[in-house]
Order: sequence, then structure tokens, then C-alpha cells
Amino acid sequence: MNYKHWFLLSALVAISNAQAQHQFTQQDTLRGSIGPGRIWWDVTSYDLSVKIDPERKTISGNNTITYQPITEGTWMQIDLQEPLVIDSVQQNGGHLPFKRMGNAYRIDGLLTGPTSEFHELTVYYHGNPRTAIRAPWDGGFSWDIDQNGAPFIATSCQGLGASVWWPNKDHMYDEAEKMKISVTVPEGLKDISNGQLVEEFTDAGWTTYVWQVTNPINNYGVNVNIGRYVHFGEIYSGESGPLKMDYYVLPEDLPAAQNQFKQAAQMMEALEYWLGPYPFYQDGFKLVQVPYLGMEHQSSVTYGNGFENGYRGTDLSGTGWGLKFDFIIIHESAHEWFANNITYRDSADMWVHEGFTAYSESLYLDYYFGPEAASEYIRGTRKRIQNDVPIIAPYGVNATGSGDMYYKGANMLQMIRRMVNHDEHWREILRKMNREFYHQTVTTQQIESFLIRETGIDLAPVFDQYLRDVRIPVLALKQTPEGVAVRFENTVPGFNMPIHLSSEQTEIEVRVSQTWQTVPELENNKSISWHPDYYINSIQVN
Repeated sequence: MNYKHWFLLSALVAISNAQAQHQFTQQDTLRGSIGPGRIWWDVTSYDLSVKIDPERKTISGNNTITYQPITEGTWMQIDLQEPLVIDSVQQNGGHLPFKRMGNAYRIDGLLTGPTSEFHELTVYYHGNPRTAIRAPWDGGFSWDIDQNGAPFIATSCQGLGASVWWPNKDHMYDEAEKMKISVTVPEGLKDISNGQLVEEFTDAGWTTYVWQVTNPINNYGVNVNIGRYVHFGEIYSGESGPLKMDYYVLPEDLPAAQNQFKQAAQMMEALEYWLGPYPFYQDGFKLVQVPYLGMEHQSSVTYGNGFENGYRGTDLSGTGWGLKFDFIIIHESAHEWFANNITYRDSADMWVHEGFTAYSESLYLDYYFGPEAASEYIRGTRKRIQNDVPIIAPYGVNATGSGDMYYKGANMLQMIRRMVNHDEHWREILRKMNREFYHQTVTTQQIESFLIRETGIDLAPVFDQYLRDVRIPVLALKQTPEGVAVRFENTVPGFNMPIHLSSEQTEIEVRVSQTWQTVPELENNKSISWHPDYYINSIQVN
């Protein structure tokens, strides 16, 4: 077995198996639910200021949280994971009492009203943050060095949570509307974070970089990246005007990056065509080299794919099409639309991020190589689908479902595209989705309802089958004197789905259910065919 070829899949399977066997605890509920310490207030902005010491592997600083009460509340939950500790919480010059509850803190005595007012509190903290074990899947801080022995440091925390390195309201449903990020590092190093660089100053051997984010941002999308970075960039003429695109890499990798990162503008052109304007023009777009594979940090996409096409040089689809693009540039950047623009409210619905983003890889291929290339690529990824546990996980406990959310999710979307049977209509659906849910957090139900409405197709049984069950539908075919009889087997109760069936010179759309129905137009069951984009199996019945 080729290690590179199976690394991503094995990581996803390990995650989904762990979730399936996990016994949820009070800590899971605190982390994953909108409980009494969260529900009553809305975070409007964060002002995060941290000092990072590479030699001691420590972080210290504070986060000023601006919030607005929306209902009555008595205490506030702020998340900060062990071994980091809160030193004090201050509001209006006074110290507030707080108590640790594992990886969360209960803060009492703060201002809770009236709802028309905004309040601030500042959380001071310090410690040695968790070191990433296998970033980005098991994240935290990656403390690395470059080939010259200089610090090369980055954060990654999807799933694990942003509270692994800074205190915040660590639940996806509530995004800060804006954010300032100030990072102090030893002189000679640079920090690259989200948004635009608005200030830089040096004092007593330390340099501070101040970044401003002007759009809503999800917590795990916030990052720091520290190294001896050099910069190059370009201005892209996009659908919403000039877009500043910046690239930060280590000096020794500059020539390779200048060649490989040409794909960034190509990505932007293809995905704006299919998905609509890049959602964060004011904050710009960055690719930042890091010592791990990569992650979709908002306006600060991280990259560690070795400046080669494919996934670490390997085609995940096995069709050849996966070597036509750099997987990390295309996949992680596509998350700007699906994850950072449209964000799940609960991690149980993570497929909204990963299914649509894995599907976006095929849209890039479609734009440059045509629809058949895109179709072949999507179908090629089916061999990676495990059908182990459902894609949608339990709600309210910070759980994610099967790793199949990537490629099974992508194949489901390609199948829906085939049902729509009109590429321009399908393109407008994807663009409208990014307009309708612009800078919003969503539920699976919202996405399902949107697609049902916009396609005009009852897709509810399809979503139940492919997102909430592990079985692949089987199309049964039986010859009768009146024509060919068809039905679906191996399905959830009530499953039905429209499918275009062909036989010799005849093609007809049939909504096939679990009950036998005869289609007179189809005369010979041995010659029945359908587009291979339908992710189904079939059997002949005597």
C-alpha cells in the first residue's frame, strides 16, 4: 500500500471510527452545545493580542471580546483548552470571578443587559499550548524549524477547536463580525495571519504584526504562521473588482512557489465562474507555506503540498485528472466558499464544508478540461468511500460523521447535477447558494431545502439515503411482457429517485421507488443503461 496514496483516507477513516465508538461526556456537551453560558449573548468582535516564544514554546496574551446580550443570562462560557490557563478576566476595570470546567471556564458577575448595548471583557491567559500530533487532523501548534534552523511555526485546529490556543466562544454557530489579530514574535521572524496587515513595529527584540479582518470569521479559521517568510503577490481582476492575492513562503522555496502558485489565479477564475465572487475581497487572499499539509484558514489559506500537483504528488482519483492541479491550492481555497462563507452551525453537518469542497475540485477540472474530465474524476474517487457510518453525526456534542463526507458527498452532488440535467441551471444554483447564505452559518436542513427548491426535485429521500444511511441503492431490473420493471432495493424506507434510463434508441426519466413499476418504453432489460454519475449498483432479477 502506497503511504502517500492512502494517508488522507486512513486519517479520515480513523476519525470517523473514533467518533462511532466515542462515548460522549459532559465536556463534549460543553464544547458542542449552545448551552446556558452561550445562548444569551452574541459575539460581535475579537481583539486578540498574543506573544509567541518559540524557544519556550509558550503563548501569552489577551483577547478582548465585544458582545451583545440577546436574552437574559447569568454566566458566560469561555473556552480555553488545557494546559492553557486563564489568569484573569476584566470588565470596566474590575476583575470578574471565574471557575474552570475542564476545557471551558464559567465567568460570573459580568454585564448582561440591556440587549441594545454592547459590552467588552478582556481575558488574560498564558501557557504551553498543545503541540499538534499529526497536523492538521490532530492539531494545535506545529513547532518546526526550516532548513537553516530558524523557527517555522503554524496553528491548525479544525474540529479540535480554536480554544486549543486562544480563549473564545468556541462554537461554530456564532462568528465574530470582525477581528483584530496582533502577534508578537522574535525580531527577524514574520507572522502571517488573517485579513490585511495594518501595522508592524519592533521593540526590544520583538516584532508585532497587526492584522485586521473586516468580514465575519469562524474561530478555527483564525491562524498564526511564523517563519522567515518572503513575499510575492498579484492583483487579480475578479467579479467584484481588484483582489489582492499575496503569497508567503520560505526563501529557499521562492522559485518553486512562483511557478506553482500560478494556479491560485487560475483557481480564482474557475471557482468564481462556478460559485460566484470570492467572498472576502476586503480581506484579500493569501497562500502561506506551513510545515504541515494545509488548511482552509479564512483569507490565509495554508499550504504544505511540496509545490507539486496532486495530493503530495498522487492522484486521489486514480484517473490521471488529479495530477492536473495542486490538490491543496484548489481544495483548501474552495473552502473559502464552503466553510468560510457558508459555515455549518454544528460539526455534525461538516459535510456541508467537505462534500461541496471535494466537489469543487471537479468544478476546477470542468472549467479547464470539460465536463467529462470532471465526471471521471468524481467517479474515480468512489474507491475511497468506506460506507462505514453515516455522514451526519450526533448533534450538540462536537462530533463529526464519516470521512465519506468528502467523496460520497461529492458523488451525491454530481448525481444531483445529473438529475438537473442542465449545466447552466446547476451553475446558477451553486452561485445562488453562496449569495443566499452569504457569510452565514447554516444547518443541513437549510441546504437540503435550498437544493430541493432550486432544483425543483424532491431530493429529501436522496439526502436521507446518502447522508443518513450507509447503504448504496441497488437498481433492480426485471423483464416483463409489458416492458422492463424497475425498483430500488437496499434503501431507507420510502426511498425514490429520478433517473434517466436508456434502452437502444429510447431514453426516459423515471422516478424509481421501492415498488416495482413497469416502463413500457424500455423493451429489453439487458440493454438498460444510465449515466455512470449515478452512484448506485444494479442487479438483474428473473
